[in-house]
Amino acid sequence: MKKYLVQFKPFLIFIGTFFAAYILLTIVYKLYLNSFDPIDVDGISRIVGRNVESLMLLFNCDIHIVKSLAQPCLEVWYNNKFTIRIIEGCNAVSVIILFISFVLAFSGKLKTTLFFILFGTLFIYVLNIIRIALLTVLLFNYPQHEHILHGVLFPLIIYGIVFSLWVIWVNKFSKYAK
Repeated sequence: MKKYLVQFKPFLIFIGTFFAAYILLTIVYKLYLNSFDPIDVDGISRIVGRNVESLMLLFNCDIHIVKSLAQPCLEVWYNNKFTIRIIEGCNAVSVIILFISFVLAFSGKLKTTLFFILFGTLFIYVLNIIRIALLTVLLFNYPQHEHILHGVLFPLIIYGIVFSLWVIWVNKFSKYAK
């Protein structure tokens, strides 16, 4: 048994670090969410909504994002038509938690690790804002393709980019990079 523990030590450290970081960050995020009224929208999602609105106004879009009176979400009105809603799951925090946990599990030098986490988090956040803005326009014009756009294409893009960031991290900056 000891032979296997020694043999698989790097893998076990990776798994342990990944799950410890993931669980800790998820608990912290859940505590944050629990500080809001269940019928209210959390602060991060509100910021996401404001950023989406600002981005679209930059392109002279007719956009209004308002708090729903019936649900804990933000309603996105594009060209005076309710198009999509922004819920807590749309703020990319869960994707960012996954990203951070992986980078920590393959950590490198402290300064490099922190910089990459900061860069990656900001990149994922901005990408998410662009994703919601594009979804708004696309679903306004092609509502019949909601499943493929929201359920397949955009998750594939987001997770594909996160995976690419991980590959860059492991090959260029982590302690395992040659």
